Amino acid sequence: MVVVLVLVLIALGSVAFHLLSPWWWTPIASNWNYIDNTIIITFWITGFVFVAVVCFVAYCVFRFRHKPGNRAAYQPENKRLEWWLAGGTALGVAAMLTPGLVVWKQFVTVPADAGEVEVVGQQWQWSFRLPGADGRLGRADNRAVTPDNPLGVLTSDPAGLDDIIISGGDLHLLLAKSVRVHLRSLDVLHDFYVPEFRAKMDMIPGSVTYFWFAPTRTGTFEVLCAELCGVGHSQMRGSVVVDDAEAYQGWLQQQQTFSQLMAALEPAK
Repeated sequence: MVVVLVLVLIALGSVAFHLLSPWWWTPIASNWNYIDNTIIITFWITGFVFVAVVCFVAYCVFRFRHKPGNRAAYQPENKRLEWWLAGGTALGVAAMLTPGLVVWKQFVTVPADAGEVEVVGQQWQWSFRLPGADGRLGRADNRAVTPDNPLGVLTSDPAGLDDIIISGGDLHLLLAKSVRVHLRSLDVLHDFYVPEFRAKMDMIPGSVTYFWFAPTRTGTFEVLCAELCGVGHSQMRGSVVVDDAEAYQGWLQQQQTFSQLMAALEPAK
C-alpha cells in the first residue's frame, strides 16, 4: 500500500506543480504565440499519458499484490491489447506532431513585406548587419572575413556597400515590422535565441539558416546562445532593442555603413 500511495502522490503532485508552478515562460513579445500553444498541447498530452501510466501501475500493484496461494497467470501475447496500445500511441504522437508541423510551415514562410537582418555568431559575441538605403543585404562569405572586414561582406557586390554593420553592439528593430533573420556562424555551432520572441534557430558553419518574426512590444530583450559553443558560452550575450518608428530612425541615422567603415580604415593603413 505504501508503494501505491507514493505513486498516486507522484501523479497528483506533478499535476499540481505544473498548474501552480511560479516558473513559467517570460511574457511573449512577438507573433509566435503559436509556439506557446503547441508546447501547451504537448504538455497536456504527455501529462495525461504520464498520469494514466502511473495510476495504472499503482492499480496493478494494488490489484495484483501478493496473497498466499495466488499464482500468476502467464499470457504470452494479447493481440487486442497490442492493437489498442499501438493505436493509442499513434494517435498521441500524431496529436503532438500535427500542431508542430503547422507552426513550422508558418515559421519558415516569410511574409513578402518582411525586412531583413543578418545575425553573425562567433566565439563569443553577436554581430549584426542591416540593409542600407537600397533595402537589400549584400552578399557575404566567411572566407572574406579579415580583421578589417569582420563579417566578410564582399566588396564586389554593390548592394553590400551601404549595409549597416554592428559589430558587438545592440540590434535595433522596428515595432510590428516583420523581419527575416539570416543566421551565419563564423566558427562553431551557435543558436540565436531571444526568450521573449520564442523563435530560435541553429547557426551552422558553412550555411545560412533563417526564421522570421514580428516584434509586438517595445523594450530591450537579451540575446542568448542556445547551443554549447565553448568555454565562453555563458557569456555570449547581446541585446535586441525594439523601437517605435521615431526612435528607430534616430538610431539608424547614427550607424555606419560598410563603405564608411572601410573608408575610415584607409588612413590607418
